[in-house]
Amino acid sequence: MKRSTIWILTVVMAIALLGLLAMQIVYMEKMVAMRNSQFNEIVMRSLYSVETMLEQNETKYFLDKDLAEAEQMYSGISQNSFSFGDSFGDNYDAKSDSIQVDEPVNVRPANLKTLKDLSDSYQDKQEILKGQYLYQKGLLNEVILTILNHSSDRPIQERADSATVATYLRSELDFNGLHLPFEFAIVNRTNGVVYKTEGYSPMSQQDIYSLVLFHNDPKNKQNTLNVIFPNKSDYIFSSVKFLVPSLAFTFLLLGVFLYTISVAFKQKKLSEIKNDFINNMTHEFKTPISSISIAAQMLNDDSVRKSPEMLKHVSGVINDETKRLRFQVEKVLQLSLFDRKSATMRLEEEDANASIYSVINTFKLKVEKYGGRIDANLDAEDPIINVDRMHFTNVIFNLLDNAVKYRREDVAPELTVTTVNPDEDHIQITVQDNGIGMKREDLKKIFEKFYRVSTGNRHDVKGFGLGLAYVQKMIDLFGGSISAESEINRGSKFIITLPLYK
Repeated sequence: MKRSTIWILTVVMAIALLGLLAMQIVYMEKMVAMRNSQFNEIVMRSLYSVETMLEQNETKYFLDKDLAEAEQMYSGISQNSFSFGDSFGDNYDAKSDSIQVDEPVNVRPANLKTLKDLSDSYQDKQEILKGQYLYQKGLLNEVILTILNHSSDRPIQERADSATVATYLRSELDFNGLHLPFEFAIVNRTNGVVYKTEGYSPMSQQDIYSLVLFHNDPKNKQNTLNVIFPNKSDYIFSSVKFLVPSLAFTFLLLGVFLYTISVAFKQKKLSEIKNDFINNMTHEFKTPISSISIAAQMLNDDSVRKSPEMLKHVSGVINDETKRLRFQVEKVLQLSLFDRKSATMRLEEEDANASIYSVINTFKLKVEKYGGRIDANLDAEDPIINVDRMHFTNVIFNLLDNAVKYRREDVAPELTVTTVNPDEDHIQITVQDNGIGMKREDLKKIFEKFYRVSTGNRHDVKGFGLGLAYVQKMIDLFGGSISAESEINRGSKFIITLPLYK
């Protein structure tokens, strides 16, 4: 698959997943906002109902009080009214006894008198009802004036006692479908607490629902009912709990998608590295094979076989190229074995100065071939280390070989190898050159397998990109560490620190 195709799929999938995630988050926010709005509406509606009931209790209190006083005031008048009615009945009976039944009855005047009596009785009843109405109206006006003038003088604890407020709040909240525990307090004009429930401890002003009680009271005597709901957040988010698994699965899907894309790019990169590796390996193997082939053809020449010096030279070329070919194959195989943890190390006591000096003597001819030189400052007083001799010499050889490979064409190579003891437990080996150097971003990757300093992973100098990966692997197995410093066109320096043999 082309890299551009992978990028297109990545962008499309990323947009789809991020859009889905954004929609879920927006939906959750709207659900929470709607739930919170409903909660606020229910609470405030319940508080208004509680206030109305408290005011009705206040009115009933003053009505009962005034009615009791009125009953005491008019109890004597009521008794006199009943006495007057009794005497009137006696007189009526006396008149009835004096009527003569035998006398002739005048029908028409009698009917007129009856109608007049009924009219007078109706007017009397109208006057009585009017009087009762005026009395009740005056009584109510008096109660209203009393409420307006004296209700605020009563202590708020009597007007809205805690048990009554708690009962009304619970009843109204349950009626509106809000079955949550609550705490409340009554505070005065200066926010001083008149009384409160045991669990009333608001975290912030946003958690408090407030309503002024008896709002017709003078402002300096007004009190406020404050209510809080400790479990409000659980109630609000209970409506969106079902979205949490969906959100979690979306994040999981996003993570899997990112991992899949990263694997795809790594596989693409490994494919490119594999092709590069095969091309470089072909070139590395082609050179020594060609040299050996030419040398073998020269051996077929009788004149070469008759010349001992020429025969020695040809056999030396074959031997050197065979070693070179074997070393390249061994480097690939050894690194593969160490990656699979199946290679064995033959650790033994080794003199670092002596081993390094031996490698330098072997490598000196190659440096001088390009008009350069190699200096050895082996000043470590305690050079004894515990390493595998073959792999240790390969490490030094790899570093020197890279220094020559990445030399500057217009400058003779100058290599310096030093050893010192930074402390009593370690030896420090430094290999420095004056080559082309490396960029800072290359320094972070030079110890990666198959990575080669170049634009991408290519360079004019052919190789496998395994040398420094092999070096770091060996140094790690020896219990040491390696670092690199470099500047463009100023050269590079590799610093190896190994523990001493004790």
